[in-house]
This record gives sequence, C-alpha cells and structure tokens, in this order.
Amino acid sequence: MVINVITSSVAVIRELRVSDWTDSENSIEIIVEGAGNYEYSIDGENYQSSPKFNGLEVGEYIVYVKDSNGCGVVSQQTYFLIYPKFFTPNGDGYNEKWQIKPSVLEPELKVFIFDYSGKLITFLDGRSDGWDGTFNNQKLPSDDYWFVVERKSGKTFKGHFTLMR
Repeated sequence: MVINVITSSVAVIRELRVSDWTDSENSIEIIVEGAGNYEYSIDGENYQSSPKFNGLEVGEYIVYVKDSNGCGVVSQQTYFLIYPKFFTPNGDGYNEKWQIKPSVLEPELKVFIFDYSGKLITFLDGRSDGWDGTFNNQKLPSDDYWFVVERKSGKTFKGHFTLMR
C-alpha cells in the first residue's frame, strides 16, 4: 500500500498589491504565504489559479484565498478609490463639492488640498462630505488644486483637479 502525504495549510495573506485611481482599470494582486495549492476569488464563488485580478471598477472588494486541498479559506477587504478631475461649485446642484469617492468606505482616509503655491487650503477625512471651493468662507478662483491622500495602510497618492466657476 502506498500512502501519499500532501503538505497543505491555510494561506496567510501577506499583502494586497492594489492599483487604483481609475474608473474601471483597477487591479489586485494577492501575495500569500503557506504550504498549499491556492485558488483566488473576489466574490467568494468563482475561483481562479491566478492571484491577479484586472479591469475592476471603483468600490469595495473582499478577496478570498482557498486551499484547494480543503484546508480552509481566508479573506481580506480592500477598496478602490477615485477622484473627480474637476468640480463646479456654482449652485446648480451638480458637482458642488470635491471629494475622494467612495471615501466613506475608508473613514481613516486623510486628504490634504493645496493651492498652486503649496499652501494648505483644507483637510478632509473619509467621513467628510467634500470641499466646497472656499477658504476662510471666501470663494476661491477657478484654478488647479493639488491634493495628497494618506491611507490607513500608509500608502499615499498625489494628484490634482480643477475648480471651475
């Protein structure tokens, strides 16, 4: 009689390499450790052998890593964020405020907005309803503004947008 022993274990998710800040071309690569044959999913039902998922839209995702020998499943949540390239606080009810979307999924998010000279204009967190284009209750002019996003994970993102009046 021959007995085959297969070494297998539940995966440990070490890192999610996330590439976001686009409408629909975001990606996740799941980096795991463990002695198993792993399959990967972003919906908990459809699994694949590749740890990479591409062409994803903005929003919340839960990644799943399953040991194909039945040793268990682990999961981790992640978010893809985006920002508007412009906003128009002119009182018409559309694009009145600028904010990272969907920032409510990441309440610890910190956003710093600066003018062309590097002066800090305002600070937003993930629970903020956005910036209305003012500084000290004065309307700022149409111009480009820069921002830095600091995520709970420690990752930062820098960009700019236009305030149009």
